[in-house]
Amino acid sequence: MTDITEILRSFSAQFNQNLQLCFPSVDGAENRVIEAMKYSVMNGGKRLRPYLVCECASLFGVDYQTAFPAAASLEMLHSYSLIHDDLPAMDNDDLRRGKPTCHKQFDEATAILAGDGLLTYAFEYLANSLEIKPEMRLALIQLLSSAAGAFGGMVAGQTLDLYAAPTGSKTADEAIITRLEEMKTGRLLRYACEAGAVLGQASPQERQIIVSYSRKIGQAFQITDDILDREGDQNLVGKTLHKDDSQNKFTFVSYYGIEPARQKAIQLINEAIAEISAFGEKSANLQKLAQYIIDRNH
Repeated sequence: MTDITEILRSFSAQFNQNLQLCFPSVDGAENRVIEAMKYSVMNGGKRLRPYLVCECASLFGVDYQTAFPAAASLEMLHSYSLIHDDLPAMDNDDLRRGKPTCHKQFDEATAILAGDGLLTYAFEYLANSLEIKPEMRLALIQLLSSAAGAFGGMVAGQTLDLYAAPTGSKTADEAIITRLEEMKTGRLLRYACEAGAVLGQASPQERQIIVSYSRKIGQAFQITDDILDREGDQNLVGKTLHKDDSQNKFTFVSYYGIEPARQKAIQLINEAIAEISAFGEKSANLQKLAQYIIDRNH
């Protein structure tokens, strides 16, 4: 049985080769922003989100080439969010994946523009992807814009991450921390899985299983990130650690404590594996990926 780390490594190599072709150089001084965009989107990363797009699509016999535009546009959008997340006005980080963040490698103004460029290019690239039928492109664009936006999407989650604080009410605080994860991290992971279902023309029942799987791995992913911020090796994680505590962030770990949070993540992953198993042997890699999410060290 092939290890999931090898599967991800092989996928990433192929995906990165295709992705870099999406960023040709242009003449003139404006090429600086293209280089900043390319620097950030090609700056390593596990490629979990594009892998989820392609793997969920493969459940329905959709090949890699057909799924690639949806996967690539998602990674562009995800990379924009990381550039802006690292800015001094947000998390103020100097490292991303072990390398200088975009505003450190270039400058703050270029980083803002690079993030803007990746956000808009994600939709341009998806809209122009002739491999995908027009009605599917429209559905994907609607889903991605909703997942990324301010009305229950990633932008709303980032806002909550900056300003959320405990209320003192156990019920209210649990609702806040769950909502924060659902929007900030969970919506793009949900989109990754749901995009595969759209491409595969999944039935409503099949799509619901995939969405439920995505929500469980999304929450477990965020819990693991919160734990790594406390206990991880910065050389492996590739970004500055202990920032959640230093910035008084409201996280799963600050709310539950490390061990209860870890146990919650394990329970979520077990449930996710059980649900996606409904697809039989075709879901073997998605089951492995779920386990990888809580076993990873970066």
